[in-house]
Amino acid sequence: MKQTYTRTLAACYTGYVVQAVVNNFAPLLFLTFHNTYNISMGRITTLITVNFLLQLLIDSFSAGLIDRIGYRTSLLIAHAAAALGFLCLPVLPEVMPDPYIGLLLSVVIYAVGGGLLEVMLSPVVEALPTKNKEKTMSLLHSFYCWGHVATVLISTVFFMVFGLDNWKIMAVLWSLVPLYNFFVFRKVPICPLEEDGEKGLSFAELLRRPAFWIIMVIMACAGASEQSVSQWASTFAEQGLGVGKTIGDLAGPMFFAVCMGASRLLYGLHGHLLNLRRAMILSGGLCIIAYCMISLSPVPALSLAGCGVCGFSVGIMWPGAFSIGAAALRGGGTLMFALFALAGDLGCSGGPTLVGFIAEHAGNNLKTGILWALIFPILLMAGVILIRNTHKKAKKIE
Repeated sequence: MKQTYTRTLAACYTGYVVQAVVNNFAPLLFLTFHNTYNISMGRITTLITVNFLLQLLIDSFSAGLIDRIGYRTSLLIAHAAAALGFLCLPVLPEVMPDPYIGLLLSVVIYAVGGGLLEVMLSPVVEALPTKNKEKTMSLLHSFYCWGHVATVLISTVFFMVFGLDNWKIMAVLWSLVPLYNFFVFRKVPICPLEEDGEKGLSFAELLRRPAFWIIMVIMACAGASEQSVSQWASTFAEQGLGVGKTIGDLAGPMFFAVCMGASRLLYGLHGHLLNLRRAMILSGGLCIIAYCMISLSPVPALSLAGCGVCGFSVGIMWPGAFSIGAAALRGGGTLMFALFALAGDLGCSGGPTLVGFIAEHAGNNLKTGILWALIFPILLMAGVILIRNTHKKAKKIE
């Protein structure tokens, strides 16, 4: 691969780091928001829902716009929105009559950037002249995990050194990452997803494919299986395990992210030796075990270990679903990737929202909420089993 395309790939990796900051910085501050601005856990849950639902709406309506204005312009808009949202996070709650509205508006702004990145990064990498697309896709998505780790580790160290009261400075510092990548994407070359004169599958054509619907379910369950634990890991560690803020962040979301990143990195390096379909089924089974460890174990250390097991188990679900979809629906185009991202973000929103509301109705018991999330890995396993028998092209995914 030419050096210029290597720079494009590196920029896409950084784009997923931005996506990780978008999804995981604010959850580190949920209890801080609760204590500082007197915001209930139910309203904090809404911040998660709005973030992913807006990304879901971007997934729904952006495909046509991206094709019209081009990938480069869309990527620049995405990074600009992410940077602006991080800059607004410490400012708007202080100037708005209701601090919650300020937080909500900030989430809305950076969620626009996150939604566009989710739609665009995978097809940009898919179009690059690389071999072993499945491995490259897994490595791409592993940078979401390493971005998640960096978000937690750097933020936690900052809070330890400078104090949690200075979280607003950290939000401004995180805005520099999308700002940097904004200038990188102004220059790197971007390959078209379809050849000249070719068009991707239309919406109607996708709807007529049984495999499309199955993959949409798999994508939704992949997102839900991941975020049901990830979004609540810090709060779970602090409240459920009775540890402080610093230990909670390190033992919860960062432990989860390291295990998830390790899973994706292993698949990115050695994926050619694995049967993807079987690996996805095994991942679903391991996820079920992890949820049971978190929810049912009376031993806090075992519940904490379950967070790590869960992170490892969900690692290949999202990139694996993308790879299965790209192989089973050749020529799907931008619209197909946008709809896959739509389904994934629906799961990312629905999973932690289900956990949060069930936990609230169970007396703020997160273990009960996470136990109900077992439905997501179960449905994912069923979808992966079904896809091979439903679409002949899926038989090539081994």
